[in-house]
Formats: sequence, C-alpha cells, structure tokens
Amino acid sequence: MEQRDSRTAPPALGVGMVGYAFMGAAHSQGWRTVGHVFDLPLRPVMAAIAGRDAHAVRAAADKHGWAATETDWRALIVRDDVQLVDICTPGDSHAEIAIAALEAGKHVLCEKPLANTVAEAEAMTAAAEAARSRGQLAMVGFNYRRVPALAFARRLIADGRLGTLRHVRVSYLQDWLVDPDFPLTWRLQREHAGSGALGDLGAHIVDLAQYLVGELLVGVSAQLETFVKERPRLDGPSSGLSASGGTHRAPVTVDDAAVFTGRLASGALAMFEASRMASGRKNALRLEINGESGSLAFDLERLNELSFHDHREPAATAGFRRIVVTEAEHPYLEGWWPPGHALGYEHTFAHQARDLVEAIASGTDPMPSFADGLQVQRVLAAVEESAQKNAVFTPVQAVEAEVR
Repeated sequence: MEQRDSRTAPPALGVGMVGYAFMGAAHSQGWRTVGHVFDLPLRPVMAAIAGRDAHAVRAAADKHGWAATETDWRALIVRDDVQLVDICTPGDSHAEIAIAALEAGKHVLCEKPLANTVAEAEAMTAAAEAARSRGQLAMVGFNYRRVPALAFARRLIADGRLGTLRHVRVSYLQDWLVDPDFPLTWRLQREHAGSGALGDLGAHIVDLAQYLVGELLVGVSAQLETFVKERPRLDGPSSGLSASGGTHRAPVTVDDAAVFTGRLASGALAMFEASRMASGRKNALRLEINGESGSLAFDLERLNELSFHDHREPAATAGFRRIVVTEAEHPYLEGWWPPGHALGYEHTFAHQARDLVEAIASGTDPMPSFADGLQVQRVLAAVEESAQKNAVFTPVQAVEAEVR
C-alpha cells in the first residue's frame, strides 16, 4: 500500500477550542471535516479543547475528536501545539478570551455576536488590529455567509443582476421559547448573553443583509418585546436549546423578539424580524432582495435553493425560477458531491474553517473581520436605543471599514 510522505504534507495548524456545547459541536464538525474535503495549504489539527467541567470536556473531546483537554482557557491559549483559538463560549467571555489569545500570539475565530457590548467589541477590534501587525489574524463566525446559495446570491448582486436595490427583507424565526416554563438558561440573562433574539438571531440577519448587498445600515427604527417576563430557574445542566427548570422563577432580562426597519447607505429600505417565540418555526431564516432589474429570495429550510427573478424578461414568461445551488462552479461546491446532492447546516462550518485556514496561510485578512463584527454590534446597539425611545429613527455609528 502506498503511504503518504509526511515531508510533502501541509504544515500543521493546531486548533484549540474554548467551549464544547452546541456551537462547540458545530465548530468541531467543521474542523474534523474540512481537511478531508478541501485541499488546504495548512493541515488543521484538533489539538485541545477547554471547558470548566473536567468530565464533560473529556466526554466532548472523545466524542468530537480533540486530542487533549484543559479546564482553564488560559492554559489552552499558551499551549505550544495551539496556533489558532476558536471561541465558542457565551458572549460575556468573548472579549477577555479573544484579547488574551491575540496577545499570546494566536490567531482567533470568535463566534457571533462578537461581544455583548459595543465597548467590548471596540476593544476586541483594537486588539485584532494590533495583532495584525504581528501576523495574527482574527475572524468572527457568521456561518450563514458560507451557505453556498447565499454566497452565490452575493455574487449575482455584485454582478449587477438585480440592478439598483430597493428593498431588503429578512426574518429569522424560532419557537424554542414559546413554552413559558422553559427555564432561565444563560441565553435569557443579559449579563451573559448581552441581548436575546436581537443578538442571537438579529446579529445573523444584520450581517447577512449587509454582506449580500455590499452596503451598511446607516440607521434603524425598532421595537423590542419580552413576552414572558419570568421563567423557572435552571435545574441541572442545559444542552443546546434544551434544559429543565425548577419551581422558583426569576426575571428574564433580554428580549424575546425584535422588529426593526433600516435604511442602507444607498437609500434602499430594509426590514428585519427576529423572534424565538414564533410557534412552528424551528430555524426559519428567510430573505428577499428586490432591485430595479430583478429579485432574489432564499429560505434556510431549503438551503440548497435560490429563487431568482429577472425583471428584464418578457412579462408573459417572467417569474421567479428555482436555482439548485449544487453545481461545481457554485461557491464551495468543488469539494463535495455530484450536482443535485444536497448539503446541510453543518457544511457551513467546514466552509468557514476552509476560508480561515486559507487566509492564515496567505496572510490575507479573513472575512468577516472583528471590525465587521463591531459594525454589527453598533447596529444592535442602535436597535436597542431606538426601542428605548419608542422606535425613534436612530443613526448607526460608522465603522471605518468596507463591507467584505
């Protein structure tokens, strides 16, 4: 049997992950898969994973394929076999871990939203800019950019297929909080999560809208609501979006739903809705973009498809047509299956890993950057400010960066 010469193998890139729950599992899938699908200039090695519970983190390491464990993230970021730190923890720890990792000379991937506050995001962005001069790169994990159909939609818009843009509509709806007896997990506590549906789901759709159209939001008008004011205190561990509660209740300190309109730099209008109280909607992210020459529509529950309307076609035959985004020339598809063979949610994390590895190898700035994450954080802050002022139109503080 022919054996591969290790001298010709790509250099290793040791990855250390902090956190092992829902997002930790998703990121692990990406790191475990990416090198088997794409030809990479560096070889990701799942060196170590960190979590406070020694037994739980060991079980996660065994399940997902991490070589070693740590019970303190500070020990993980100084390991010699870790060159990239992947942060999959609640938002209240993002800034401390990311800044320390960058200062320790590591590359950083941080889950969205970048931070819980604008001040934290600004500090992270400043640390990333300083680290860039030393050769360290930092990226924020908005994985929906890596859905092939959405990456293809961005290409069509950039190519002018929609013409001058008029409207952007995006909604992201879930129902896992409809039950008023669902317990008070960290996602429902402002000190840990920063905000509720706004930061959890709204961050995704703000980033996605700006990424697709290549423009920034310049102002918003918003309403927020918390429908269930108190929930049972957590009784035991939580896993993903599942948990059990006790008999004592405590206040919910984040929003259950957010609705807001916005204006893009070009003058196009945007509408957003984010809710974790939409009964029957499990993970429904939908968008439509209308321009003078055409329109695009997408539904995450049919993530291998894109709907496209060319308004320049004769009215008698014009209409939305279905594009199955599984061809080799579509974004990310060159490494996967023959045309017509569908991909899923977990593949976005392999695509995210590929893009970051290639950026590190080439020394080019990855996207979205921490500056991009800061800009989203400023939009979320403007949404909260607007809602506090009964939907008064609120400008978004500018970030000196282009949409990438």
